[in-house]
Amino acid sequence: MREAELKKISYELSRSLRCMLDLLFPPVCGGCGKVGFHWCADCQKRVQILNGTVCEVCGLPQDVNGICDACILDRPHFRALRAWAVYEGPVKRALHNLKYYRNFSMGEALAAHMTDFAKGLNWPLDLVIPIPLGRQRMKERGYNQAGMIAEPLAMALDIEFAPKALMRCKETRSQVGLSKQERQKNVCEAFQAAGVSGKTILVLDDVSTTGSTLSSSAEALLSAGAKDVYALTAARALPHHGLKQV
Repeated sequence: MREAELKKISYELSRSLRCMLDLLFPPVCGGCGKVGFHWCADCQKRVQILNGTVCEVCGLPQDVNGICDACILDRPHFRALRAWAVYEGPVKRALHNLKYYRNFSMGEALAAHMTDFAKGLNWPLDLVIPIPLGRQRMKERGYNQAGMIAEPLAMALDIEFAPKALMRCKETRSQVGLSKQERQKNVCEAFQAAGVSGKTILVLDDVSTTGSTLSSSAEALLSAGAKDVYALTAARALPHHGLKQV
């Protein structure tokens, strides 16, 4: 039996176990705290999907089709970055609960709602790879929140999930509060990749702001022989949120 098939069986078994546990311990909505739901209908309705006109490369909303000025001047290493939703309201709270409060069910719930969006991009993908954590952060947290979204999404898309193909070879500080230039410097040469030669990769993270982390990971994947790299995140923090983008 192939390794990919074994991974799928293992994932389905763990999913079945989580469903049984839900019967004993009713879930709580990651977006609003309502009991009995992982992701309630009210929170789903309040999600602001990023499906309007965006830059063809970085995915930031803009008024016209094409590539934004920032990407023309300093093009990222990925072919295209897209985000499912705006990083606010219930999506922001859900990702916060996944990242800091071990609400693992949110990974699967968000992936389920991202699936149609990802399919609609029509990207020719071979592998799905989550952005890895550094060793220290992984030791502290015990899990990778990006992987909790990436694995069920890969299963839904029927694409191989390859979390070990990319590793973080340099400990980096948090990107929160840094400018775009500071973010780029922080993650410069932070990743190494292997086993991706000739493959078209989808690299996935929970939230993107400037895309610096995703661009750095794409650079490592391309250096390791990847054919092409696309990037996807559950949410996008936009400039009007007051975050440093310049």
